[in-house]
Amino acid sequence: MPTEAKRETVEELRAELADSSTLVVSEYRGLTVTELAEVRRALRRQDIRYRIVKNRLLKIAARDTDAEALAPMLEGPTAIAFGKGDPAQTAKAVLDATRPYRVVRITGALLGNRAIDADGVTRLAALPAREVLLARLGGAMQAPVANLGGLLTANLRNLGSMLAQLAERKASEAEQRA
Repeated sequence: MPTEAKRETVEELRAELADSSTLVVSEYRGLTVTELAEVRRALRRQDIRYRIVKNRLLKIAARDTDAEALAPMLEGPTAIAFGKGDPAQTAKAVLDATRPYRVVRITGALLGNRAIDADGVTRLAALPAREVLLARLGGAMQAPVANLGGLLTANLRNLGSMLAQLAERKASEAEQRA
C-alpha cells in the first residue's frame, strides 16, 4: 500500500518529467553528501535540477509518458538531472559537474522521448551550442548564393573593364592619327 509521501513524490516526479526536455541519468554510488551538494550547486547555477530518486517511484511516475524509455537505465543508486534548455548544454553541464568525481557514471539520457546511451551523452555534450550550429548553417546556406553573386558580377566587371580598355585604345589611336 503506497504511503501519502510516496504518492506526493510520484506526482512531483511526474510534473518534473513533463516540464523537462532533457533527462540525464547517472549512478552516483560512492559520492559523499558534500560532493552531491557540490554537484547540485554547480548544476543549479545552470537551471538544471539534480535529484536522487528511487528507481521504482520514477518508473511509476514515467509510466504512460514519453519518459517510459528511462526504465532500462534505472539500475542501482540513481540520480537524474532535469534540464529544460538545450540538450547539448544540459549534457555538457552534467558531465562538467560530475567530472571531478570519478565514481559518477553516466547511464544514459532521454531527449524528448528518445533514449540515448552514455556514449551518446558524451557525443551530445561535444556538440557546439545551438546558436553556433544555426550560425554555421546560415553561413553554409549563404556561401553558394554569395559565390553565385560574385560570378554574375564578375562578367559585368570584366565587360566594363574591356570596354574601358577599348575606349582608351581608340582614344590613343585617334590621337596618333591627328
